[in-house]
Amino acid sequence: MKFTDGYWLKRKGLTVLHPAQLRDSQADEKSLTVYAATKPVRSRADTLDTPLITIRVEAPMPDVVRVTIGHFLGGVPHGPNFAIATEDHPVTVAGTALTSGRLTARFQAGDRWGLDFVAEGRRLTGTGWRGMGVVDTADGEHYVHEQLDLGVGEAVYGLGERFGPFVKNGQSVDIWNEDGGTSSELAYKNVPFFLTNRGYGVLVDHPGKVSFEVASEMVSRTQFSVAGQTLSYLVIYGPTPADILRRYTALTGRPALPPQWSFGLWLTTSFTTPYDEETVTSFVDGMAERGLPLSVFHFDTFWMREFHWCDFEWDPAIFPDPPGMLKRLHDRGLRTCLWINPYIAQRSALFVEGAEKGYLVRKANGDVWQWDRWQAGMGLVDFTNPEARSWYAGKLATLVEMGVDAFKSDFGERVPTDVVWHDGSDPERMHNYYTQLYNQVVFDVLVSLKGENEAVLFARSATVGGQQFPVHWGGDNSATYESMAESLRGGLSLMSSGFGFWSHDIGGFEGRPDPAVFKRWVAFGLLSSHSRLHGNHSYRVPWLFDDESVEVLRSFTHLKYSLMPYLWEAARQAHEQGLPVMRPMVLGFPDDPAVTYLDRQYLLGGDLLVAPVFSEGGEVSYYVPAGRWTSLLSGEVVEGPGWRHETHGFGSVPLLVRPGAVLPIGNRTDRPDYDHADGVTLRIFEPAEGSTAVRVGDSTFTVTRDGTAVRVERDGAALPWRVEIVGGRSAELGAGDASWVAG
Repeated sequence: MKFTDGYWLKRKGLTVLHPAQLRDSQADEKSLTVYAATKPVRSRADTLDTPLITIRVEAPMPDVVRVTIGHFLGGVPHGPNFAIATEDHPVTVAGTALTSGRLTARFQAGDRWGLDFVAEGRRLTGTGWRGMGVVDTADGEHYVHEQLDLGVGEAVYGLGERFGPFVKNGQSVDIWNEDGGTSSELAYKNVPFFLTNRGYGVLVDHPGKVSFEVASEMVSRTQFSVAGQTLSYLVIYGPTPADILRRYTALTGRPALPPQWSFGLWLTTSFTTPYDEETVTSFVDGMAERGLPLSVFHFDTFWMREFHWCDFEWDPAIFPDPPGMLKRLHDRGLRTCLWINPYIAQRSALFVEGAEKGYLVRKANGDVWQWDRWQAGMGLVDFTNPEARSWYAGKLATLVEMGVDAFKSDFGERVPTDVVWHDGSDPERMHNYYTQLYNQVVFDVLVSLKGENEAVLFARSATVGGQQFPVHWGGDNSATYESMAESLRGGLSLMSSGFGFWSHDIGGFEGRPDPAVFKRWVAFGLLSSHSRLHGNHSYRVPWLFDDESVEVLRSFTHLKYSLMPYLWEAARQAHEQGLPVMRPMVLGFPDDPAVTYLDRQYLLGGDLLVAPVFSEGGEVSYYVPAGRWTSLLSGEVVEGPGWRHETHGFGSVPLLVRPGAVLPIGNRTDRPDYDHADGVTLRIFEPAEGSTAVRVGDSTFTVTRDGTAVRVERDGAALPWRVEIVGGRSAELGAGDASWVAG
C-alpha cells in the first residue's frame, strides 16, 4: 500500500505522523521502550498537541529483536495471533540500545531520529527519516507503516509462494491468501516474512493483510504496513540465508518429517475426469505392467457425490465397497489419499447438522454465511469452535479407520471477512490464519490415528507456521513451459519462507500437456521433494502421451528411489534445522553474486544442482558455481564458475554433484521406503582431504582421505563398505575413476 506522492509529498487525504525526536525511554532487564515526539520539541509549549509514538524493543530469542510501534494503545486485542516461540537468554539493555546475542537494536539520540540494527560491527538495516509512520485517512481508517533501508545490491526474497520474479525488489505484494492460480500476483500461501542477501530476515507479526512495497514506493527501502494502531515485526540475524531460516523456523515451527513412502510417485484420478474402481485398477495395473513403481494413489473430488462436497461419504454408485477397495490397494503396496476441503455444501446432510450445532461460520445477524461459488449454498466450517474441530476431525477419523492414509487438504483461501467467528476473532486477521487451523485439524487426525511418523498432507493454502504440516503443492498451474517455470519460482519463493517440502502438478493442471511438456515436467517433478501426477480434465498416466513418456517416467522414478538415502537426510535437515529440501541457489552459495537472481535452477539437498529444461528442443542454460562438478547422469566433469549452454534429450537433465560430496546411493529402485543403509554405495566426488560424515538411515558413515588412503567407517567400525571414488584427477588418486572397497 502506497502512502506517498513521490518522495516529498503524501497522497491526498492522508495525515501521517512520523517519529522526529526521541524524548524519553524506560527499560527493564528484557526490554526497552522509547517515546518519540512527532515534531522537534524546543520548549515546553511544543509538548502540547504533539502526539507520541511508542516503540518497544524486546528479544524473544538470541539474534532476534522484536519491534512494536504503537500510537493509540487502548484498543482491545483480538486474535488470532501467530504462535511465536520464545527462549530464555541473556539480553543487554544499555542506554537506548538492546542487544540479543549478536544483534543490537540501537536508537539514535538527539534531534536526529533513527533505529539501527547492528550485528558483529556491521549495520544490517534500519529506519530513519519518515521511515516509521502512523497514517490516518480521510475515511477514518488507520495504518502503521515501517520502512527498512536497502543497501546497494541488496536483494529481497520470500513473502510466501509468489509466482512472479524470484527477487522481490520493485514489487508491491499484499499478504492475502487467494485462489488465484499460478500466473498472477495472487498466491495461495502468503507469508509476511522476507530475508535478504545482507544477512537478516524480517517477520511482520500480523496474521491479516500486510502490504509490502519492496524497493517500489521508496526504491531504497522495504516498506510494510498494516491496518490499525500498532505494528510489530521481528528482525532475525543470520548472517547467511541458511542461518536466517534456521532461526525463523525456530520461532515459527519446523516441518514435521513426512513418512518415507510419501517421497514416492503419487498418481491421481485427476479432477473432473470420470472414474470408478475399475478405472483406478486399470491405472494401477498399467503402471505395474510397465515397471512404473507407484507409492500413492489419490482420489480427487468425485470420490464423493456431486453437490455433496464435503460430506465425507463415498459415492455408492461408483464405489460400492470402499473398505474392500482400499484393502485391495494396500495389498498391492499402495497408500491412499483423499481430497477434502473445509466447505460444506448445502446439499450435504452435514450442512443441516453443522448449522444447527453452530459449527458453520455465521454473519452478524446470526445467519449461516453462504454462497454458490464452488459448491451450491456452501458454508464454511468454523475451526475457532472446539466442538466444530472435533466434529470435522471425527469425519476424517472414520475415513482413516477405513484405510485412508493421507488427505489432500485443498482450498482454505476463500475466507470471508463479513462474518462473526465463534471465538470472537477479528475477521481480517482470520482470513489468512484460517488455513493454519484447518490444516492442523487434519494433520492432528493423522498423527493421532497413524502415528507421528506417518502423517502427511497434500495442502494448498498456508501462512506463517504452516510449514509444520507438510506437504504443500503449488496449486492450479497450466500445461505449458511458462507455467512450469512459474511453478518453480513459486516453490523457490516458498522455500525461502521457511517451508521444507513442496510439490507441483507434473504436466500442469489446466489443459492437456503435449508429450514434450509432460516429459520435461516429469524430470522436474521427480527431482522435487514430492512428486505427483495430476490434471484437471485429462488423466496423467504416461502411456496416454507416448511410449517415450513411459520410459522417461520409469527412468526418473528409479533415479529418485535410488537417491532416497540422500533425500531422506535432506528431509531430516528440513525437520531438524528448517532448511528446505529444494533450495534456492542463494541459500547454498550466499557469497557468489552470480546466483542472486537465479530462479530456473536449484539445489536438491546440499549437494545436487538441478536445472529443469523448459523447452521442447532441450536447450537449457544454467550457472555452475566454482569447482569441478560432475554430472550424475553422464559422469561428465563440469568446471565452474561459469554458464553452461546445453541440449538434453527427454531422458536427461542437468543434474550435477557438488565437488567433495559423499552421495549415498540406495540399492533399490522399486520403492522409496526401504533400509537405506542396507547395501548402500557411497559415491565420493572430487574427494577432499580430511573427513566427511554422512548420515544414512540410522547409521553415520565417515569418509576420511589422508593422501592416497581413503578410509570408511560405519558408526566407528572400520569394516569393508562399497565406495566409488569419482573424479580424483590429482596425482595422489591417480588418473581416471576408481572403484574401491575401503576397509
